[in-house]
Amino acid sequence: MIEDPAVQSTQSIRLSRILDAQKATLIGVIIAVFIFFTIFAPNFLNPQNLMFVILKVSTIIIVATAATLLMITGNFDLSVGSVLAFTGIMHAFMAKHGIPSGLSIVFAIGWGMLVGYLNGLTVARLKITPVIATLATMYIARGFAFLVARWDGGANISAGLPQDFSSFGRTMIGPLPLLAIIMIVLVAVFIFIERKTVFGRFIFAMGSNPDAARVSGINVPGIITSLYIITGAFAGLCGAIQTSRIGMGSPQNFRGFEFDVLIALILGGTSLKGGEGSIIGMVLGALIVGVVGNGLNLMNVSPHYQLVFNGGILVIAVMIYQGLGKKFQ
Repeated sequence: MIEDPAVQSTQSIRLSRILDAQKATLIGVIIAVFIFFTIFAPNFLNPQNLMFVILKVSTIIIVATAATLLMITGNFDLSVGSVLAFTGIMHAFMAKHGIPSGLSIVFAIGWGMLVGYLNGLTVARLKITPVIATLATMYIARGFAFLVARWDGGANISAGLPQDFSSFGRTMIGPLPLLAIIMIVLVAVFIFIERKTVFGRFIFAMGSNPDAARVSGINVPGIITSLYIITGAFAGLCGAIQTSRIGMGSPQNFRGFEFDVLIALILGGTSLKGGEGSIIGMVLGALIVGVVGNGLNLMNVSPHYQLVFNGGILVIAVMIYQGLGKKFQ
């Protein structure tokens, strides 16, 4: 059944008001967080530290650009942290064993796409719930990362890497690292997809009413699978770049990264139920995640307390969003 256009318009205006209010709140939080850590965290404004924040936030945002659209459809991906570790160690393994570094990065992206395809297949075609499907690939990808390191003869891959291995990850374009440039380009592209394309409209339609989207002729399984593949590709790219930057492939890398992405999405107003969210909101959420994590590290806050803090942020974000929803009813 097609909804009355007047009703659709009212719902659109209400959603727009909620998102605008949430973005304003997030900007206020970012300003407050910057002021707090500038005062209380040693060396927070040190250029080297700010560059570290940029690299961390860029990685979260790149993966979350595709993950935002995926969650708007009502799906999500818990495997991205393990995919980063797996593709990173595959990049190191291939480069060590004679594959040119540039080509091994392409292969790493391909490995990420393969994991994304498997996620899409199990969720969209086999109808397995996203939490189970992507939790399974999270363990599988992390397990293969450990196996590849063991096959290479150690706990990680650091010795025997070619001289140019770290070049790509440390490339600078003007004052910014290559990773940040890629992030800026992808954010611009995905904002355009979200707001100006038929593909973007299909994504929101699927999240709002999947059954109506199918009846309307939208290829729901195909779109979900394609978004999982893109998310996997971006995870593969970031895994290769970050592994290149630190000069070592380790299966221990990027533990908890999937929750950084999830917190950034929810802070940014992307609904777990689907149908709501924005790239701009996600970027603001990622900035909070990256800055808070860095500031707490500088203040020598225990990682255990940081986990508690991140869980609290997640609960508060959901409460704020629900409160805004009631306010604009």
